[in-house]
This record gives sequence, C-alpha cells and structure tokens, in this order.
Amino acid sequence: MKKYLLGAAVGALCLGSAGAALAESACLITKTDTNPFFVKMKEGAEAKAAELGIELKSYAGKVDGDNESQVAAIEACIADGAKGILLTASDTAAIVDSVKAARDAGILVIALDTPLDPIDAADATFATDNFQAGLLIGQWAKATMGDAAASAKIALLDLAIGQPSVDVLRDQGFLQGFGVDLGDPNKWGDETDPRVVGHDVTAGNEEGGLKAMEALLAKDPDINVVYTINEPAAAGAYEALKAVGKEGSTLIVSVDGGCPGVANVKDGVIGATSQQYPMLMASKGIEAIAAFAKDGTKPAPTEGKNFFDTGVALITDKPVEGVESIDSAKGTELCWG
Repeated sequence: MKKYLLGAAVGALCLGSAGAALAESACLITKTDTNPFFVKMKEGAEAKAAELGIELKSYAGKVDGDNESQVAAIEACIADGAKGILLTASDTAAIVDSVKAARDAGILVIALDTPLDPIDAADATFATDNFQAGLLIGQWAKATMGDAAASAKIALLDLAIGQPSVDVLRDQGFLQGFGVDLGDPNKWGDETDPRVVGHDVTAGNEEGGLKAMEALLAKDPDINVVYTINEPAAAGAYEALKAVGKEGSTLIVSVDGGCPGVANVKDGVIGATSQQYPMLMASKGIEAIAAFAKDGTKPAPTEGKNFFDTGVALITDKPVEGVESIDSAKGTELCWG
C-alpha cells in the first residue's frame, strides 16, 4: 500500500515573494502544509498567482484544528493590506469573527473546501460538494454489499471533535447513501441505527486512522464497513484491520482522490473513493481575487447551490449499477499529491 508522510506542519509559514511588491496581494491559509491535498492546493494558488501577477503569501496551521494560527494569519493578511484571502478553516465557527474583521477591512474572503459556519460568513465558497462525495461512497458501499448491507457493522472515522462542516457533510452524505436515517444532519454521532458501531476522530492522518480503527474494533470486532474522512485515515484504518486479519473482509471507502489514495484503490486497500480537485479550487479562488481587485466583482455560486461546485467523481475498479464512477486508471490521470 502507499504510505503517507506523517509529521507536524509548520505554523504560519510565509512563502510570499521576496522581491518587489506587486500591484495586488493575496493570502492562502490552509489547515496544515503537510497533507497532500493542501500541498496541491498551494501549488494551484501559486501557479495562478504568478500567471496573474498577484503576490501570494501562504500560511498554515501547525496541525488540523489549529484555529489560533489561522486567526493570526488573517490578522497578518489584514495588516499587509491583502486584497483577498483563500481559507480552509480548521474551526468553521470560531474563525468567523476574524473573517468578519477581514471583510470589514475590504478584503474578499473565499472559503476553499470547507464551508464556514454559517456559509455566508465568507464572500464565497469554492468546494467539492462534500455531501455528494459522501453520498456516492455510501451508495457504492450499499450496492456492493447487497443484502448484507441490512446487517452491516459500520465504523465512521471522522476528522475532529469540533465537527467542521466538511467533516459533517461527508459523514452524513455517506450515511444517507448507505440508507441510514440521519438525526440532525448538521452533526454526526446522533444516529440511532444499530448498524452504526460508532464514530472516532483521526485528525485526517494515517496515525489517527490507525488509532481510531483500533478503538472501534475493540468496541465491536465484527465491523465490516469503514467510512473515512480522507485517504490517509483510510490507510491507517487498513493497517489496523490487517493487524487482526480483517483487511480482506472489510469494505473501506473514503474521500480525496490523491494519487496515493487512487493507488490504494487499484491495490484493493480502498474499495472506492470520491475524488476532489484542490488545484481547481485554489486557481479559481485566485482568479476571483484578481477580478475583485480589478472592479469589485464577487464570484457567483453554482446555479442551485450556495457555493461554487468544483466537482467530484467516484473512483472504483468495482463499479455498481446506478452509481456513476470512473476506474483507477482514469483517477490516476486526474489525481494530485
């Protein structure tokens, strides 16, 4: 299986141009700078900024969930007179006051990947339809299991106790796709379906996925369906399952579509994953900041949605009827990281 790099992210890492100041500047603030998703997002933002003549400064939290570093980054962007901020928020509610301060200062704030709580706290959101991403893998898992889905034992490996919006949307989308009645769709963990063994959090990395899977297996060793917030968590879950000889009898589904994750689909580690496109999110975000700087234009959402949808595709080498998908070969062509 493909391994993911573990390690602490560098907080508030500034990678802006050391040369002369350009006409306009922008900031990218991600949850970490080690997750391949955010690495690729930064690459997309940097390439588009260079193309459009925008000075870009990039910041990141020390770990996923580090709201304090993101608050400090926003304050730095305000002080620098940035024209726009692209933000993947670690705490979607706690960051709102800082986002308001930036908007009050005349800065365009675009949420990338993770909608704020409430979503209109940002000027716009460029993201995967995360509920749809979860729905696809839920529908695929249910169809793959067939009649056995009615007696499934489901483990859900989520992101964080704070339940950021991306965490809730993917989790609840998966459960709905699998046919589990949701409690409050705005949070996870209140489902009453006996098939749900439980939830645990992973911090979106391999070590967290391993520990969460071990904890849920201790609760019920008969788990046979595992949802994971992302592919690094899925890789950790697989290791825990392999340690107890259950890797071949347990279905793992995930979200991201990074190259290591797609390789794990090809290798049978992950049954299916929903692929998202971080470079597109970031490049579209920089384009929106450039347009705003030019004439004050703000980006419009996708028709019928309250955000700009950057697309999602289900990747699996075991397609099922009624759920559109692409195979791992095509997923490899489109992957990142």
